[in-house]
Amino acid sequence: MSADTATAAPSDRARALLRGAFDTHIHVAPDVVGRIVDDVTLARRFAELGMAGFVLKSHYNSTAERAAVVRAAVPGIQALGAIVLNRAVGGLNPLAVEVAAREGARTVWLPTVDAVNESHARDAPGGRDGVKVPVWVALQQDLREAGIEIAPVPVVDDAGAVLPETRTVLERIAQHQLVLATGHLARDEIFAVVDAAVEAGIELIVITHPEFPAQALSIADQLALVDRGALLERCMTTPHTGKIEWETWIEHIRACGAEHSVLSTDLGQVFNPPVEDGMAIMVDRLLAAGFSDEEVRVMAVDNTRRVAGASP
Repeated sequence: MSADTATAAPSDRARALLRGAFDTHIHVAPDVVGRIVDDVTLARRFAELGMAGFVLKSHYNSTAERAAVVRAAVPGIQALGAIVLNRAVGGLNPLAVEVAAREGARTVWLPTVDAVNESHARDAPGGRDGVKVPVWVALQQDLREAGIEIAPVPVVDDAGAVLPETRTVLERIAQHQLVLATGHLARDEIFAVVDAAVEAGIELIVITHPEFPAQALSIADQLALVDRGALLERCMTTPHTGKIEWETWIEHIRACGAEHSVLSTDLGQVFNPPVEDGMAIMVDRLLAAGFSDEEVRVMAVDNTRRVAGASP
C-alpha cells in the first residue's frame, strides 16, 4: 500500500473539536535524525490552534529537561517529557526512569527500536542497496558500520516470563504515577508486561499503536487489553503511511469503543504532514465515518488530557 498522499487540509470543525487536546506521541527536532519541525516552533503552532500541548518522544534520550525549556519558551503550552527504554539510556534502567521522573517526565515507553521484536529490522537491506528503510533502521545500520553493535533489550525471558529488571522498572513507574506505554513489543510480550504492570499498581497503561505491523493486535486482543484497564493508542501515521487501511483502523476503534481509544499522531517525519495537522486529519476521518462530536472529543481531548495528566 502506498502512503496516503491525498490528505485534505483539516476542517474548521476538526480544529474546533481539538481545543484543549494534547498530542501524546510526537518525534520532533532536536533529534539524531532529521525532523520536520523543532519543538519550540511546534509549541507556538499548537498555541495558535488552541491545543494544550504534547509529549516529546525520543528513541534515544529522556526529553524531560528539554520539555521544561519548551514550557518556558512558550508559556501556556504544556510540553511534557518522556523516556524510551532503549540501549541509549541503558535499556531497562530503573535509575534512568527515576531521574526522568524527578525531572518531570510523564511517559515511560518500553523498548521501541531496540525491542527484541524489532531486532530483525536492522538486518534488512539498507539504502545503499536501493531499498528504503525507516530512518531509525538506517541509523542502526550506520552505527553498526561504525563498529557500534546495539543489543536488543528483552523484557521477558525465553519462556515468556517478565524479567526481574522489567519488574523493577515497573515499580519505579508505579511509584511516580507515570504512564506506561508498551513501545514496539510483540503481542505476547505486551500481555505479559501489562499483567505485570497491573500487579505493580500502574494506573495508566497505553498500548502503543496496536495496528502497527510489529504489534498487529487483533480486535480480540485489544478487547482483552481493555479488560485489563489499558487505553489503545490510535496513531495517525499507521494508516496514513499505508501500514493499515483507514477503514480497518476505524473498525478497530468502533469495535473497542471510543472511551478506550486515545488519539495521537506519531508524526515528525520529514515526509509526513505537519505535526500540528495530524490530530485534525484523524478527527476529520472519524467524523466522515460517522463518529459523533462527543465520541471524537473523548478520544482526542478527554483521553489525551488523561494521558498527559492534565485536568479534565
